[in-house]
Amino acid sequence: MDKFIIKGGTPLTGTIPISGSKNAALPLMAAALLGNSETTITNVPRLKDIYTFNNVIRVSGARVDFLEDQNTLKIDPANVSHLEAPYDLVRKMRASFYMLGALVGRYGKAKVSLPGGCAWGPRPVDLHLKGMKEMGINISLEKGYVIASADKQLKGGSFTLEPSSVGATINLLLASVLRAEKFVINNAAKEPDVVQLCNFLVQMGADIEGIGSRQLTIRGVDSLSGITASNDPDRIELGTFMIAGAMHPDSELTLTGCNPEHLGNFPGLLRRTGTQVDIDEDAIHIKAPETIKPVSITAEVYPGFPTDLQAQWATMMTQADGTSSVTDNVYYDRFSYVPELVRLGADMDVEKNTVVISGKTALTGASVMSTDLRASVSLVLAAMIAENTTEVLRIYHLDRGYESLENKLNAIGAQLKRTQD
Repeated sequence: MDKFIIKGGTPLTGTIPISGSKNAALPLMAAALLGNSETTITNVPRLKDIYTFNNVIRVSGARVDFLEDQNTLKIDPANVSHLEAPYDLVRKMRASFYMLGALVGRYGKAKVSLPGGCAWGPRPVDLHLKGMKEMGINISLEKGYVIASADKQLKGGSFTLEPSSVGATINLLLASVLRAEKFVINNAAKEPDVVQLCNFLVQMGADIEGIGSRQLTIRGVDSLSGITASNDPDRIELGTFMIAGAMHPDSELTLTGCNPEHLGNFPGLLRRTGTQVDIDEDAIHIKAPETIKPVSITAEVYPGFPTDLQAQWATMMTQADGTSSVTDNVYYDRFSYVPELVRLGADMDVEKNTVVISGKTALTGASVMSTDLRASVSLVLAAMIAENTTEVLRIYHLDRGYESLENKLNAIGAQLKRTQD
């Protein structure tokens, strides 16, 4: 198992290109199965989750070609015949559950394992299944698998997501665009990933009204065509590097190939810390402050502060001059990183879904370990400003969501070395 050995205390200076978004690419990959011809998706990151989902799709019989040197993915659903997503693959990544909507939506049948993924927090798929039942799809559970079947044409109906859910919105879109006469999703997620999927489906020939709003109205069409489309840049990678650029007083970064509009209120909150944030079309320039001001945040559904950035923000607040708090209203128990940061010297206290951070504290290198993707990268951020050397164990989590992380960081002055644990 790989680990990072990180020498801290080095400022970051230079330019980082932002990769394509994993979370945005995965729904497009599932949507490609709805077409009657090959689909090409560009700007796809080389990440473990992408390779895993490629294999999930291949099990169905589809041809998947990943042109890695071009970050381009080609998916041809012509020979799909095995309408199943097996446990051995689905357990590795929750997004594999999108196969349920894609397969039952296109072929009227599906057998998909209940998902796995990050080892934190209950993230049930009840909303996915309840919404499909409301659409008219027959759903049953059998030995850890969801068995779905649907008539050729469903009347549809409407379903309200409580709470709003990105994953459920995506699965219901995939299931309904070919299968339901009319289906309305109320309190739909409107994250950039969902908007991109809607636009992608419309380009394929789908009829979707209300894109970008809390109410999506889908009217089924007879067929969809394969297309060529570009994937969105990764807003979470972007936010992570913006925080990295703010944490050392001598750091100055330029981040290119991004979409600042996808960040919601994040740039404004970062400016409140004293960080200089200049936005120029698809580039963002970050200059760290001499002193980081404490700023409390609450993670909410989009366009609020992203839950996928709260661990990184809490890490930055350990270096702020004063007390701050981070509250997560999306996932209440997403604080596995806190004990590890405390090992490095942070002063943090968790109560329910809030962590209170007292800064500024000097961080000192140690061996740390995490159980999920964003917690892992928060430890990398901490290690880069800690004194001496830090070992970050179990970095396979990072390979799921950050393309060439050590190469990008080393190119701007960090000192990360990947080695066997």
